[in-house]
Amino acid sequence: MQQHPPAIEATDLTKVFGRFTAVDRVSFTVQPGEIFGFLGPNGAGKSTTIRMLCGLLSSSSGTARVGGHDINRDPDRVRQCIGYMSQRFSLYRDLTVAENLMFFGGVYGLANRALRDRTAEVMRVTNLAGIESHITGTLSGAVQQRLALACAILHQPSILFLDEPTSGVDPVSRRLFWELIQDLASQGTTILITTHFLDEAEFCARIGLISAGRLVSLGTPATVKASVSEDVFELSVGDLSDAIDRLKTDPAILATACFGPRLHAYCRRGAFTADSLRVKLGAAGVPATAIRPVLLSLEDAFMRLVVPAAQPAAGSSV
Repeated sequence: MQQHPPAIEATDLTKVFGRFTAVDRVSFTVQPGEIFGFLGPNGAGKSTTIRMLCGLLSSSSGTARVGGHDINRDPDRVRQCIGYMSQRFSLYRDLTVAENLMFFGGVYGLANRALRDRTAEVMRVTNLAGIESHITGTLSGAVQQRLALACAILHQPSILFLDEPTSGVDPVSRRLFWELIQDLASQGTTILITTHFLDEAEFCARIGLISAGRLVSLGTPATVKASVSEDVFELSVGDLSDAIDRLKTDPAILATACFGPRLHAYCRRGAFTADSLRVKLGAAGVPATAIRPVLLSLEDAFMRLVVPAAQPAAGSSV
């Protein structure tokens, strides 16, 4: 079987602004037709990395190839083979849906029947048919996001960059948006997506976690979770803040994190059972109404891999 080259290949990709390193020697590949999730807190370097990969920003060092083109030597050719949807809605709000599509189609070099046919197709795919004459600024956030996606795929790019495309969108619309993404990937489109919704990351074939400009974990959602070799207990306690302070004193309890009204305690593997942890907490003055072991989720992995990695850089302007 013929081996296809990666659709995206970053090697020690670095971007420095003055004395601040926004992206620090990031390396990863994305295969053709793969959905790759790029996750991290605000200011971690996600958007800067995407801007470099899109040929919008040159790297300070390191290299990347997108669609076979070097981002520093051939940024124009990179931009020709990609679609990009920014985290901020960037279409013209005073134009209609059809006018936005026609405008961006013209920017991509489509014209006449090719433009009409392609516009009709993307409207069908993104479920925009029937609202062609609606003013874009009057649409709901979810519909605006679908329109932004339609504009990004008008020219049938082989690689699609989606920067937090479901931010501010309700859960049902997020699910529908992901169905569109999965359909595109099934047709061979390579997709790199950033998101703050960790449940969405489970839809990705692989994910990369970035913190303070550095890639701290890379793999399938399952392998990223498996890389955290700790036991997780979910606690129901009266005073979360007091419980967190008291639990810090036990060396076998490595960290804690709030999950709604409950507390997750990350413990050294094999250090506790639910019963022995209850006794330990009671002795520390932390009465718990319920304690149960839980499977480590992707959100737990994010807390254990990303948050500690960001702490050394807390004094800098990340």
